[in-house]
Amino acid sequence: MEELKYESVDLLIKNGILLTMDSQMRRFENGYVAVKDGQIVEIGSSSIGQIDSIRQIGSIEEKGSIWEKGNFTNSTMQATEVIDAKGGIIMPGLINSHTHASMTLFRGLADDLPLMEWLNNHIFPAEAKLTPERVYIGAKLACAEMVLSGTTCFCDMYLFEDKVAEAAYDCSMRAIVGEVLYDFPSPCYGPIEQGFEYVAAMMEKWKPNSLMKPNSLITVAVEPHSTYLCAPELLQRAVELARENQSPLIIHVAETLSECAKIKEKYGVTPTRFLADLGVLGPNLVACHSIHLTKEDMELYKAFDVKVAHCPESNMKLASGVALVPQMLKNGICVGLGTDGCASNNDLDLFLEMDTAAKLHKVFSMNPEALKAETALQMATINGARALGLDSITGSLEVGKRADIIIVNTSAPHMVPMYNPYSHLVYSATGNDVSVSIIDGKIVMKNRKLLTMDVESVMDEVQKIAADIM
Repeated sequence: MEELKYESVDLLIKNGILLTMDSQMRRFENGYVAVKDGQIVEIGSSSIGQIDSIRQIGSIEEKGSIWEKGNFTNSTMQATEVIDAKGGIIMPGLINSHTHASMTLFRGLADDLPLMEWLNNHIFPAEAKLTPERVYIGAKLACAEMVLSGTTCFCDMYLFEDKVAEAAYDCSMRAIVGEVLYDFPSPCYGPIEQGFEYVAAMMEKWKPNSLMKPNSLITVAVEPHSTYLCAPELLQRAVELARENQSPLIIHVAETLSECAKIKEKYGVTPTRFLADLGVLGPNLVACHSIHLTKEDMELYKAFDVKVAHCPESNMKLASGVALVPQMLKNGICVGLGTDGCASNNDLDLFLEMDTAAKLHKVFSMNPEALKAETALQMATINGARALGLDSITGSLEVGKRADIIIVNTSAPHMVPMYNPYSHLVYSATGNDVSVSIIDGKIVMKNRKLLTMDVESVMDEVQKIAADIM
């Protein structure tokens, strides 16, 4: 019999329904996950009726079970900390594939407006009052909201983005961050030439093993805003910078009909064809929204392995349209799930986003099977990781991956009875049902209490900023 590789682990999560979200969609009853040095080292199901072989090291002794995985049927394991899921769902942390985190500062500032009026008449003027310190506070509020609702990784595009990185780092969140680049002067960096310098400085600061911030949680992306706010030269330079640094490239694409009309009038093609002709399309590109795609556009996405960040609630609220997500998935296009910013959503709860996505595409296509619960959950986990180039380290619970894990309480009235855990997670649960959030093996929220920040003081600061913005 094969010997157990890890007799002692840092963290053991046990006694739950384990949904791995791996390629086989494996599910374990009485499941457990063992974590050492931030990495998942063992998963499986406990053997019923055998006790006293696993204990918690330290001041608290706890009886456990002999765990069963592959050939390991009689292994003894010691854990520094043990978390009892109490029959809840143990699953990968959710991945928000498109946010503007610090727009928590503008939650509810301007609602029920078309995108361009909302953006030009309300959001851009409010953003003129931003400072690095305000962006930091807004991002911390976003991190609090996301951790409390089960999101362990997010991909962000905003101003003063180095401060978003600082906030995520201080809150122990995994994040892809990128300063928004566009033709007109930015409140952060001024002219676009300085914008590229700002991004390069971020890459140097946050690279792995940097002397300034040695970490593995922060990844810097290159993020031109859109086809209508970025000249061809800017887009091509962004592509070069992303490829030189093997970084993700993030851009809004085909979000509105007016955007498509502008690009058609100016260049005679769709936004997607425009990007293809410039050499922008590629496997590192995340095309956010991607609502108004032609058949040719979708073929280009597939040919270049372009990824999509789908933001249904924001798209609905701004009446931008409905992306053809079922068709994308059928054509092998990777689609992750995002919330967009709090000014156009108005929350960062991916459980609500999954529910909306699944139901929206059913009613839009008049087909109840258009987007199933399992598919919506994949979009919020492993598909999101794949879209961001992080699927080798997160997005599913597998041995060797980093321990980004959440536990969902299933004992509340709206979660009982439970015939199908995938269905409950998408159609019944909300972010408030998440009881534990773990990122890179570190417990950042337990029993609904945040452990990496003083959220009350953060909310107080946001209230002061909001008063000035008004």
